[in-house]
Amino acid sequence: MLKALEDISSTKKRLKIEVPAEAIESEIKRGLNEAQKMARIPGFRPGKAPMHFIEKKFGKEIEADVLEKIILEYYLKAIKEADITPVSRPVVEESFDFKRNEPISMTVSVEVRPRVENLDYENVTVKEVPVEVRDEEVDAVLNRLAEEMATYESVDDAVNAGDLVTIDYTVEGTVSNDVVLKVGSGPYPQEFFDGLVGKKKDEEFIIEASFPEDLQTQFAGKRLKFEVKMKDIKRRNLSAIDDEFAKDMGFENIGQLKDRVKENIIASKNRDAERTKQREILDKLIESHSFDVPEGLLNAEISRIIGEVRAAGNDQRTDEEIREEIKPHAEKSVRASILLELIGEKEGINVSDEDMKEEILNIAQRSYVSPENVMKYYMAKEGSLEGLKQSVFEKKVLNFLLNKAKIEKGE
Repeated sequence: MLKALEDISSTKKRLKIEVPAEAIESEIKRGLNEAQKMARIPGFRPGKAPMHFIEKKFGKEIEADVLEKIILEYYLKAIKEADITPVSRPVVEESFDFKRNEPISMTVSVEVRPRVENLDYENVTVKEVPVEVRDEEVDAVLNRLAEEMATYESVDDAVNAGDLVTIDYTVEGTVSNDVVLKVGSGPYPQEFFDGLVGKKKDEEFIIEASFPEDLQTQFAGKRLKFEVKMKDIKRRNLSAIDDEFAKDMGFENIGQLKDRVKENIIASKNRDAERTKQREILDKLIESHSFDVPEGLLNAEISRIIGEVRAAGNDQRTDEEIREEIKPHAEKSVRASILLELIGEKEGINVSDEDMKEEILNIAQRSYVSPENVMKYYMAKEGSLEGLKQSVFEKKVLNFLLNKAKIEKGE
């Protein structure tokens, strides 16, 4: 039971907890009785071994199990009685020596979620984000689709930049056959590509080219002479964006395809607009509610961001330099999470199994992987799906806030 609660700070509390001797003894006796029923001790019938044998053989193990269970049980009772929400593991400040038939008194400190006074999220006003689609945007998507569907076909013509060529070449006594490369791309200097441009099929020629030191190839840092034979030239064939192109995409005509492209662009822009309005709501809530941020949560968020920076690579700054730069952003992120959690709890917003299934399916479809692989990814990365569940929870709270917000129309 909770004996005393002390404020170390607005985000850290000290609890003095006592576990009654009778509660501990009752659990130990129950464990010993269970062990007596299950024990198989030579010289005694099953379940009939004397209790002093049971205590000698299993007593310490049962005591340890009981202490682990009952201390957690009374800690949870104490934080409920104190009406606090821990955000970190408790730290035992004073150790105790356990003795049978005596109570346990312990002192723990724990970081807690701060209380936010006068939580107000009613009548938040946000600006409308206009959504429109220009013809050029539709054309850009269609052109990209045509690029993706382009095929390469052999041509009886001189090589141009961007062509796909197949060549044999000999360099430094080494022969390489059927080398396929795109003119202008890959681990070759421009000087080498320039030597290919204008050549025709079956033509044999020599290219001299210098390879820079930083080029990712075995030829780096050398000037070499290549004896080359052009074996094949393929050129990209872009389809005309017409009714036939639309039919290849599964539509009846180009008008229907354009309509679908426009719908997709509008849907994407609407999602972006919603996120913009949600960020504005969060910014206003953060500005209007002042509270201290638990140090442990802030450090965890900073570590997470630094981990992402390191995973991306190519950042030469020290962890401390990165920390100083990202600290304001990390603090804002933690404040947002605390506010969303408080609002979600107050409004009774929870995440159902169906919500989780839908989110996993959406991620799978966007990433072109199976739902099972999505779950494996989160389990491998975070050890559980709790992080994903928290993300779904925050999305639901943000949608709730957006539905309650007053949208200010633009001129």
